[in-house]
Amino acid sequence: MSPPWLIQGGMGIAISNWRLARAVASAGQLGVVSGTAIDTVFARRLQDHGVDDALRSVLEKFPVPGIVEDALHRFAEVRRRAGTPYKSLAMLTERSPRRAFDLVVLASFVEVALAKLGHSGLVGINLLTKVQIPTAASLCGAVMAGVDYVMMGAGVPTHIPGVIDDICHGRRATLPFAVTGAASDHPASSLTFDPTPYLGSTPLQHPKFVGIVSSHVLATALFKRSNGPVDGFVVERPSAGGHNAPPRGAYALDEKGGPIYGPRDEIDFNVVGSLGVPFWIGGGVTSSADVSDAIALGATGVQVGTMFAYCQESGMEPELRLRILEDLKGHSLAVSTSITASSTGYPFKVVDEIGTIGDPDVYAARTRKCDLGYLREAYLDDNGATAYRCAAEPLTIYRRKGGNVDDAQSTTCLCNGLMATCGLAQVRPDGYVEPALVTSGDRIEDVIVLLHDREDFSAHDVIDWLNPANDPCNVASLIEPVSTSPQPVVGVTDDTPMGILS
Repeated sequence: MSPPWLIQGGMGIAISNWRLARAVASAGQLGVVSGTAIDTVFARRLQDHGVDDALRSVLEKFPVPGIVEDALHRFAEVRRRAGTPYKSLAMLTERSPRRAFDLVVLASFVEVALAKLGHSGLVGINLLTKVQIPTAASLCGAVMAGVDYVMMGAGVPTHIPGVIDDICHGRRATLPFAVTGAASDHPASSLTFDPTPYLGSTPLQHPKFVGIVSSHVLATALFKRSNGPVDGFVVERPSAGGHNAPPRGAYALDEKGGPIYGPRDEIDFNVVGSLGVPFWIGGGVTSSADVSDAIALGATGVQVGTMFAYCQESGMEPELRLRILEDLKGHSLAVSTSITASSTGYPFKVVDEIGTIGDPDVYAARTRKCDLGYLREAYLDDNGATAYRCAAEPLTIYRRKGGNVDDAQSTTCLCNGLMATCGLAQVRPDGYVEPALVTSGDRIEDVIVLLHDREDFSAHDVIDWLNPANDPCNVASLIEPVSTSPQPVVGVTDDTPMGILS
């Protein structure tokens, strides 16, 4: 099978949910689910919606019934009342009990299995290299569900091909663990994961691994240094949403405080192509002409995020999604690139939407808190033990842990903000609801073309709009004929009760 010309980006926390990925995959392209914070997403969905028929059919396929029973007992037996707090998970550490990783494996399995339900299309999972501790468990659940592609960026994941291979063969996997203050040979600088307690008798399909990179230099390094095959690349330009790579070397800031990219940041696609594996171009792709341009540069196709983030199947909280679309009609939205918003230290795109963290008044009113912890920094404390800190936690606590508070003044909690964006906002005991944090690419205004003569649009509308066969410049002959007509999806239809499916 030829690789698809279109990859739907793995966005945020549950923006690229199973429903969006299934819609794209059933249309013959690569649908991708976000694996970020998937255990919390799964636990909160259960608290809100319980179990419906589609979810039950997937849970019955999980080879360890005891793990399913435990998760349902903890999160589905008593439904959360609207306006009350979600039952929280303990933040993951390298010392977390196996029960915590059981939930990660199950949640990842469920998300991929639901995305693959009822069609024969391709489904991938997107993970962030920076989110280290749940990575192997997330991969295990995804592989068990038959994931076709693993996509990883926000770092240089040279170790991931080997981890995937270990999981597929039922071997204990070892991963490097970045701990500030610890040398690479320090006992604290590695994590291990044993997949055997989760594996049934069904042979596991080995997914393809696609690295998400920002330059030809990183693509070359990942290709040459990885401990297993790299099957392709997504090369993201700095116009893409979410996290961006910083400019190479010293750089200046624009009038809004965002980084200015220069000649050293230009991507040599000839070098990427010379590696001999497929690559897709991401960032600023909003038309069929953009797709044609990418193919003319030697790419297999493109990765697109922002347009899918605002379609009907997106996991974005519905009222927020529609409000942003209305604001776009009035041309009243802007996207800023912040070098301080993310605790990772990477630049991060923020939509300046009123009522969200992108609104200075909303940001100022929020009490700093880190209680999900996926982006925490591991470090060695004064006693030589592994501890955790986050630039988004209260500054007094961060300072006490040795953090640089000067760099953390305007850092926000991406975990809570992105969880709110997908409709799973935590409610604090005093009634405060965590505000959403919306991220999109620089060309968010181009989404408006999809609303011509319609009030809303679907994932299939996005694919039709981007289809290079519709480009007046005849480069469509460079790829196989494509169809955006969805395959019939067996067992899950537009009339399926929402339940966990939201």
